[in-house]
Formats: sequence, structure tokens, C-alpha cells
Amino acid sequence: MNSSSHTPDHAPDDHVIVLFGATGDLAKRKLLPGLFHLAKSGLLPKNYQIIGSAPASFAMSGEQFRAHARSAVAEFGLAKPTGADWREFESRLTFGAADPDDPKPLLEAVQQAEESLGGSPRRLFHLAVPPSAFGSVVGMLGQTRLAENSRVIIEKPFGTDLASARKLTGIVHSVFDESQVFRIDHFLGKESVDNILALRFANGLFEPIWNRDHISHVQIDVPEAISIEGRAQFFEGTGAFRDMIVTHLFQVLGFVAMEPPVSITAKHLRDEKAKVFEALRPIDVRKVVRGQYHGYRDEPGVAPDSQTETFVALQMSVDNWRWSGVPFYLRSGKSMAQRRQTVTLGLKEPTLRMFSGGPGLRSDQRCNEIVIDFDDPGWIAVRFLAKQPGPTMRLGAAEMTFSYDDSFHKMHGLEGYERLILEAMLGDQSLFTRSDEIERLWEVATPLLEDPPPVEFYDHGSWGPDAIRHLIAPHKWYLPDGRE
Repeated sequence: MNSSSHTPDHAPDDHVIVLFGATGDLAKRKLLPGLFHLAKSGLLPKNYQIIGSAPASFAMSGEQFRAHARSAVAEFGLAKPTGADWREFESRLTFGAADPDDPKPLLEAVQQAEESLGGSPRRLFHLAVPPSAFGSVVGMLGQTRLAENSRVIIEKPFGTDLASARKLTGIVHSVFDESQVFRIDHFLGKESVDNILALRFANGLFEPIWNRDHISHVQIDVPEAISIEGRAQFFEGTGAFRDMIVTHLFQVLGFVAMEPPVSITAKHLRDEKAKVFEALRPIDVRKVVRGQYHGYRDEPGVAPDSQTETFVALQMSVDNWRWSGVPFYLRSGKSMAQRRQTVTLGLKEPTLRMFSGGPGLRSDQRCNEIVIDFDDPGWIAVRFLAKQPGPTMRLGAAEMTFSYDDSFHKMHGLEGYERLILEAMLGDQSLFTRSDEIERLWEVATPLLEDPPPVEFYDHGSWGPDAIRHLIAPHKWYLPDGRE
């Protein structure tokens, strides 16, 4: 990651930005509001044009697309569509429909945009399209030569197993060089995920203990309070493991477990993350709990005997010198008690236990932990034991906490998608995943995909099936309020 990860040294080159799937939910909720926030913050190029695109059946006029963008930004944007900033941004918006057999409207829109900008602006394509449309869009970009002088942002899922991931990579590489490809995971755009690297490698307090000699186990925990919210068709074909673990949580694991890179640049950072993935042992299905919340099978479009998991917890092992013998526990699911996004590192207790386990401590008081909350804005806590005031040596749980909200001004903070779109325009691939990483993760996942254990049921508002306590024993799942 270069300095562009925070405040760029320079603005991106002039760009024509094409949003495929511009009429869809992702564009409405994230991409259009995010682009306007970048523009208002002065982070887009000096000269740019944004072209919305979709199949001809969803075609809009330029005026209709600008009205659509205004509605999206008004509903979901941090910056509201008013004043001179909005009028300037709105003037850069146009629309060009594209079907695989008739890309002419898009070609004309790109040509007009480039002529209006002058020179040789770079092209950025954001593919916010269903996986079924991916091959045809990439093929069209190659056949029309739009792929020249361009970069492409690809949304997940990056396949559904090893074979499909390799096929997808082949399609992409038939048109784009890997240096042009930006596989986006909004988790990696979070400031607080990036802060894992700063915490580890910039502080002599933590770097020396970030290993198997001092850490007993690691938890990466992303429970979600929402249900599938009417997305049965998507979820039945995906499940919690493909939706959350292979994409998001494995990437966070890579940041937590990597060796110090030679420098914080895209090549070295991604090389070290790839080494972690190479060291991952294939999933042991005996150390996996798959769950399904009561009532999931009553959702429209869900089979009455569905074995799709809405919850998954599993143990992973990183088989290298630093982490040998340290279990990594990953958990995510829908309809759970609370929404959390935390990494917890359990520290080993001192060899000499002169305090007999901490007299006076309740069983639910936690200590000897480093907790990183990577939900925006995020915080970091160190939990330890201290002497309670009084005449006797009685210990109590204590905590030191750093909060982004309290410690830094958030005025210039960027949401994950905003930051990653900016990085793609600047050509910095640090926070994007490489094809070899993706294929290795699907390889590690193959035993579970081929032989998944049956789902176990859990209640709405719980922390998952009872079996998760046996999975993590003798440790316990960490949650900040200790309600588990």
C-alpha cells in the first residue's frame, strides 16, 4: 500500500468510468453514492465521465440515469445531492446500454466521453453484474477493444469451487492481464482492517508476541443480526460458507497471520498473504459446524429439506513456523444475537501462576486478550488483569481501549467501496485479491464442499448451534458484552 491508501500524493489520471449493472442494488446502495462522495472530497480525477450501463431491457436515457443517481445518493449517500458539487457531478453522468450482440450504444457513449475529455483517458470498468453475465461482459470488452488502456473491478463471488474459479480466471485472462484486474472485497477497504497491519508491524509492544509462543488461539467472528431478507434464490445457491468465509474471513485471516512484508506495496503485501494461504491446511470437516436458523425453510423459494447453511463455524490451521499449533476459529451466520466484526487473539497465561487463577474473578470475566473490532469506525482493546484496590491481593479484569471514533477526525474517512474504487483508479492492487490466492482458497475449501456435515438448527437471536462451544473448547467465543 502506498500513500494513496490514505491521502493520495496525486490525483488519478483522467478516467471514463463504466458501471455495468448501473440499475442494480449494489450501484444504488454503494457505487453511485460512493462516487459522489469521492467527487465531493476532491478525490476523483480532474476530468472524468461516468457511464451507467445495463442490458437494453433496462436501458435509460441520460436524464433518467441522472434522476436514478440522485435518488440513490439521497437515500444512501453520506453526502447529499445538493449544491454546486452535485450539479458538477451530475453533469458527468450518462448512460449507454450494452447487450453482448449489440454493444453499439455503450461504444458510442464511451467514444463521446473520451472526446469530451480529450487526450487518452484511462477506462475503468466496474462489473456489478450477476455471475451468469460475467463471461459475456468480459468477452464483449475484448471483442470491442474497450479493454485496451483499462482496468476492471470484479465483484464476488469469484467462482463457487476450484473448477469454476479456474474457469473464471481463464475468461478474465483471455482479455485482461492480471495487472489490470481488481477483485474487490469491501472488507479489505476498511480502515480498521488495514489497522491490523499498523498494530502488528509498527509497534514494538505487539510485534514480538504475534506468534505461537505467546498466542493460544485466534478468533475471527462476524455474526450478523439480519436474516437472508428475501434473498432465498441467492442464498440457496451460495450459503454462508461461500458468501462470507471464502471471500471475507479468509482474507482477514491472511492479514492477521502474514509475515512482515519487505515493504507495504502491492506485490510484497500480496505475496505474504498468498504464503499464508499456501500454509493453510485443507479444511477438516470434523472441525466444522454448519447451522440453519429455524424458519429458513419457510422462506419463499427455499426447499423444505434444504441443507443450505445460514451459519458456519470452523477451525483452520496455518501450518508454518509462526503459527504451528495455534487454531484459528472462524464464525459467521445470519439471524444471530448481534452484529459484530471482531478479531480476538487469546494470549497464553504466564508459566508461573502465583495468583492461583485470579481470586475474585467471575467466570465470565475475560482477560489476556487483544481484541480488534474491524467494524467501522472500529476499536482495539487489550484485556488484562490488575490488582483491585484494598488490603489483599485480589485481581480484577481491566481493559485499555483505542477507539477510532474518539481518536481521529473522521471528516476525510472513506467507506470501503469508496476507498477501493479510488485505489483501482490509482492502480494500487494492495487491497485486491490475486487469482492464485482465490484458487488456493477454493482448494483448501474442497473437502468441505465435497462432504459437508448436516446442518444443525439454531434459534433466531442466538449465537448459533450448541456444537460451537465444543468446537472451540477449552476456549470460549469472545463477544464484547460477554452475553454468550
